[in-house]
Amino acid sequence: MAFVWPVRVYWEDTDAGGVVYYANYLKFMERARSEWLRALGFEQDVLRDEAGIVFVVRRAEIDYLSPARFNDQIEVSTRLHDMGRASLSMKQELMRGSVRLAEGVVTLACVDALRFKPVKIPEALLQALARAT
Repeated sequence: MAFVWPVRVYWEDTDAGGVVYYANYLKFMERARSEWLRALGFEQDVLRDEAGIVFVVRRAEIDYLSPARFNDQIEVSTRLHDMGRASLSMKQELMRGSVRLAEGVVTLACVDALRFKPVKIPEALLQALARAT
């Protein structure tokens, strides 16, 4: 099941040609992942402060298919692609209506917030993720 987050393209998101700058697609994807976790009941600052974990991007693979432009209303979908003991992979797509703008898979590592060493994803979060799929 995919979580969908709406994004409006602002002037600051575009390059000199009025097209969304390629790195900003990754920002849109990050926001959608954060909102997905929030919708599941998990705030990232609370995970850091209370569980002692943070998620860091380990790998990002993205295909750019069609340009987004200033003032476009797009949707970023996020769904769990794969789950390990200390990592998550998300499949994400950016759409403008029926037009696929970009798609990718982002792999996150769960790490200790102080040492940045891999740690197991908390059980409560694993259960919530399993219910969401």
